[in-house]
Amino acid sequence: MNTETFEAFNHGQLRLPDKTIFFEEIEWSKHPVFEGVELKHILTAKDTNGEYSYHLVRIAPNKSILDHIHETQLETHEVIAGEGTCINDGCELVYEPGVISIMPKAVHHAVNAGKDGLYLFAKFFPALC
Repeated sequence: MNTETFEAFNHGQLRLPDKTIFFEEIEWSKHPVFEGVELKHILTAKDTNGEYSYHLVRIAPNKSILDHIHETQLETHEVIAGEGTCINDGCELVYEPGVISIMPKAVHHAVNAGKDGLYLFAKFFPALC
């Protein structure tokens, strides 16, 4: 698997008119529920007045974000590296670099990483955290 693109984002930047956020300065946080899932919280509710949040996500090989819903948030995924599947509202979608998926609020979804892991951006509207 080519993780070059993921590493570019892992050490990337979010450039805003009033500041630059350096991703390498943000620590990886273990997901509170799903083993093998880690996040870098690029923008959180406190940064956006609760309007949206933006997260870099890495899922270890053969690990999963099990079936769940977000009652009030629309969620998007942008796959950066690796491969796997997403169950989105009962449909299985192949996840590979370049794929974008959208889960409207209150829709069941799950993500399963393949043998090399899965790397993606997740965005939530309104903010998840």
